[in-house]
Amino acid sequence: MFNLTAPPEGFHENPYPVYRQLREEAPVCRQADGSFVISRYADLDMIYRDTKRFLSDKKQVFAPKYGIESPLYEHHTTSLVFNDPPLHTRVRKVMVGALNPRALAQMEPGLIEMVDRLLDGMQNEVELIEHFAGAIPIELIGNLLGIPADAREPLRDWSLAILGALEPALTPEQLATGNQAVTDFLTYLRDIIEDRRRNPLDPATDVLTRLIQADDDGGLTDVELYQNCIFILNAGHETTTNLIGNTLALLDQDRAARAELLARPDLINTAVDEFLRMESPNQFGNRLTTEGITLHGTKIPAGSDLHLCIGAANRDPAQFDDPDRLKLDRRPNKHHAFAGGAHTCVGATLARMEGRVAVGRLLHRFPNYTLTTGAKRAGRIRFRGFERLPAILT
Repeated sequence: MFNLTAPPEGFHENPYPVYRQLREEAPVCRQADGSFVISRYADLDMIYRDTKRFLSDKKQVFAPKYGIESPLYEHHTTSLVFNDPPLHTRVRKVMVGALNPRALAQMEPGLIEMVDRLLDGMQNEVELIEHFAGAIPIELIGNLLGIPADAREPLRDWSLAILGALEPALTPEQLATGNQAVTDFLTYLRDIIEDRRRNPLDPATDVLTRLIQADDDGGLTDVELYQNCIFILNAGHETTTNLIGNTLALLDQDRAARAELLARPDLINTAVDEFLRMESPNQFGNRLTTEGITLHGTKIPAGSDLHLCIGAANRDPAQFDDPDRLKLDRRPNKHHAFAGGAHTCVGATLARMEGRVAVGRLLHRFPNYTLTTGAKRAGRIRFRGFERLPAILT
């Protein structure tokens, strides 16, 4: 059956036939290391909602993977996504407060200006990941944390290296690159954070000032402050890049859907959620069981690592009518692209706004863009996106 560390040929290009087989034949698929792949929507929904039997804390899982003295271990066991209360509650409260409706409304004009500037600079032939989809979140989150514009060049490579270390199977080179990226990132942040301590901005709209004040008030430790700054930059970058890139590929494949969106631009809000469902930027989440359970006749012991297959759940016909078809006006659309329960992505509204503005403005400017040969998937299992997406703009 399905082996998460050695997926079948063609999986990275199109995992959905494998996901369908998992849902139908092995919704609880045991792996050689004793972990389990869970693929049905209702099961993920139940697990996300039950924070007592299913933990997000990954110290037990990451210790043998990274080594407890490694930079990757410190980062991934301190960042928001892999933690439970009380740390999760403290950090999430700070971030939710910073990403309030007022702050997001103030960001949108700048986001539109930035997207239009990127579009102005595009030539007839363009690589859409480097020059558009990947550039937008780096700029926006750089602005969010007040990182100088001329100091953002290394952020994308560090992000890819750190998040790449979450893949089920790692080479020694990937492990070394990920650890070095965390170390370099921490050094990079030191001067920025110390300058902000001396020169704070408005905490209502500046996330870094808000995080620093939480640190000064005892809400965060110094390690938690630094590692969650890295987390914000990484999480917001990779997933939003994938959202935009995947969407542009979907609309290139489905010209009828593109024509519908061009004729009815008011559909963009529901369309963004449909793009998220169809090609979820994050394909897998994880939980750790605190007690033994039985699911679909399979016994899962306490202390088991569960791989929650978001990509499979978001195309489950038990939840979504005609799940393999792109329906821009799909309602309801309670997908799990942003996880669920207490760990629903804190940046979900921001990501939707980036997707709406980026895709909407590009379509308005270049309604007949065409992808050319040379598109390349990033080749990851946990994250689904493109490394390259060349196009001709007309």
